[in-house]
Amino acid sequence: MALKIENVTKKFGDFTAVNNLSIEIPEKNIFGFLGANGAGKTTTFRMILNLIDQTSGSITWNGEKIDYSKSDQIGYLPEERGLYPKLKVRDQLIYLGKLRGMQKKEVLVELEKWLEYLKVPQYLDKKVEELSKGNQQKIQFISAVIHKPKLLILDEPFSGLDPVNVELLKQAVVELKEAGTSIVFSSHRMEHVEELCQYLCMMQHGQPILHGDLREIKRSFGKKNLTVQADFDLSFLETIPGVVKVKYFNDTALCQIENEEISQNVLQELLGKGFIRKFELDEPSLNDIFIEKAGESYE
Repeated sequence: MALKIENVTKKFGDFTAVNNLSIEIPEKNIFGFLGANGAGKTTTFRMILNLIDQTSGSITWNGEKIDYSKSDQIGYLPEERGLYPKLKVRDQLIYLGKLRGMQKKEVLVELEKWLEYLKVPQYLDKKVEELSKGNQQKIQFISAVIHKPKLLILDEPFSGLDPVNVELLKQAVVELKEAGTSIVFSSHRMEHVEELCQYLCMMQHGQPILHGDLREIKRSFGKKNLTVQADFDLSFLETIPGVVKVKYFNDTALCQIENEEISQNVLQELLGKGFIRKFELDEPSLNDIFIEKAGESYE
């Protein structure tokens, strides 16, 4: 049940929103799309869901095009939320569940389970407009997963949620994956993708600038991060061969180094100069990799 996007381009008049995108999204995994606003993430999702046609290229899921006949197997949480404000949560979800081929009784069982899970059981008979934005988002999330989809597409699922609810939703996403759902989500928050995804695609101006297995991407980047905290002046670090750049914060130096061997040279230079509080070698962050690949800072 892999999702294949092959040489897909989408143009709106003279504007190219997605340019020659080719990726395969493995099943039963969480795949992350990263990119600033306007990078082409939402357009890609709309093409996957067949809400808009691609200008060229093909998109298949399990070897077939996605159309309305598969709507009972697919869940979608759009970035711009779309609940009916005047409807009660119960009525709204029964309506949406029936559209996905569920029986009313079945919807209510699942709905109560999810409301309990997301710690909002008291909202069953509340109108959507009476809920806070964050709680409306939880209801929208339930509407995307209530029919137990095999493929779940989440467009910026964590935006607008406080940190406690972000964790709750992350946990739900991981549990859905473990139960066998293939999940594709977009975010402009690197740390969410880093934490949840094994595979990712980083987009910029409609083009993929990086995609593949997260661990492989980090490994092939080569450079590492080294944090040094000490009770003496660390400005000499930038003169050591192999230290690419250094940022200073009070008594801490954050160094980017060419490879992990360089860290041993740095350690030798530090010894005997004074008290070292911290010496820590880390993988590069996605942010470091983005800046290198895209040539710009990522917000």
